[in-house]
Amino acid sequence: MTSAIAELDTLADVVQILGDIPIRRILWNPRPGTATEADQLRYVESVPKRLVELIDGILVEKAMGYRESLFAASLSYFLVSFVRSRNLGVVGTPDAILRFQAGRNRMPDLHFTAWENLPSNDAHLKPVARYAPDLAVEILSENNTVQEIDQKLLEYFDGGAKLVWIFDPEDRTVAVYNDPTTHVLLTATDTLDGGSVLPGFSLPLIELFNDPQLNPRQ
Repeated sequence: MTSAIAELDTLADVVQILGDIPIRRILWNPRPGTATEADQLRYVESVPKRLVELIDGILVEKAMGYRESLFAASLSYFLVSFVRSRNLGVVGTPDAILRFQAGRNRMPDLHFTAWENLPSNDAHLKPVARYAPDLAVEILSENNTVQEIDQKLLEYFDGGAKLVWIFDPEDRTVAVYNDPTTHVLLTATDTLDGGSVLPGFSLPLIELFNDPQLNPRQ
């Protein structure tokens, strides 16, 4: 058991350090504080798979429902099309595990890493990618909390990420972060760009938010 978890007195303390997430997202087997990377891989690679993040020896189920998965698929179309046409690097989906820092394996809903920023030529081919992406994307679910997202932002940037997009499908907005504490909020009438991470990438957000699979059938 990690020292940080071992010093906690109650399950409420565990919930608090995880960002006040719903308790149903915290896996009990293996016991909180004792989970390993092998346990995480066992869940992620099982059939049916369960997407769980590893946080200081605790397995936490990702807050991602069917709507969020459709949103990730729609956004990945634009992102992959841009990256592949220019052979810029690696684009990962929600089931990709990245070790941002020791003891914390996260699974952004989407991510991009430029070829030149990979630590080795095959670093992206391992079961767990031991590097932070240049761009991390989170798609908010009703089971996410503000504290949880704030915690992820800190981890992403501390780990080496340069850009984070936080999409809110309900409000049809995206918060663009170049550091963990400040952001620019874009709405459906704005255009999202890739900044210095993806120069030339440009997505009129209305094209994304009006995707037929993200809206009621006409």
